[in-house]
Amino acid sequence: MLKVLLLTICVLLIAIVLLQSNKAEGASQIISGGNADLFSQRKERGIELFISRLTFSLGAIFFIICLIMNLV
Repeated sequence: MLKVLLLTICVLLIAIVLLQSNKAEGASQIISGGNADLFSQRKERGIELFISRLTFSLGAIFFIICLIMNLV
């Protein structure tokens, strides 16, 4: 039962991480010194905020299930 749940969480977590927007836009410009506001704070809104919270929740659930499986 836990293995099936863990596998489902893994697949969902992979899918959600792939749906996230790229936060390091222009990462190649870091080396060249371009894009000074690359690390400035950006507020997540709407679907970005939902996906970010869902990723955190799925990651926490994954961690808890792994701990439970290790103890049982």
